[in-house]
Amino acid sequence: MGSRNDKKTIANEREGLSGTERLESRRLVISPVPIQTARAFIAWTQPRLALPAGAAFAVGAQTGDGTLVGVAVIGWPTAWAFDDGDTAEVLALATDGTPDANRALLGSAWPLVREMGYRRLIAYTRIEESGTDLWDAGFRVVPRPFGWWDTAGRADNVARVLWAIRAVGGRR
Repeated sequence: MGSRNDKKTIANEREGLSGTERLESRRLVISPVPIQTARAFIAWTQPRLALPAGAAFAVGAQTGDGTLVGVAVIGWPTAWAFDDGDTAEVLALATDGTPDANRALLGSAWPLVREMGYRRLIAYTRIEESGTDLWDAGFRVVPRPFGWWDTAGRADNVARVLWAIRAVGGRR
C-alpha cells in the first residue's frame, strides 16, 4: 500500500509536471505593468468595472510562465476628502481567479506606495464583500463616518466600506 505522498507524485507524473515545475507554475511574480495593459486586463476580466482616469501606476501578478493573472491600479483618491497629498488609493483590482493573486497584489502595493512617500493607502469594497484579502494585506476598516459610504449620488448606487493602511507615526 502506497503512502499518500506517493499518490500525489503519481498524479503529478500523470499530468507531466515534476515537483519543481509544478511549484514554478504556481508561484506569483509581482512586476510593474503599463496602465494600458492593466486597463485591457480589467476590461477582459471585469467588464462592469470602470477605471477612473487618475491612475499613477499599475502592478501585475504573473505566473512562473509569464501569464498575467491579475492587476492592481494605484492612483490618487477619488474622494476629495482624502486627496491630501499623503494618500493613495487602490483604484482597481482584478484577477482571473488565480488563488492568492489579490492578496499578493495588495501586499505589494503598500510597500511601493510607502516608498513613493505616501503615508496612507485606501481601498473600497462593496458592502456585501468580505474584504478578507485586504485584511490579510494589513488594511483595516475605517470607522464611521468615513468607513461606510452611502453612494446615492453614484451611478451604481452601492454602499461601500472604506479600508486603509497607514504608516506608523505622524499626525494623520
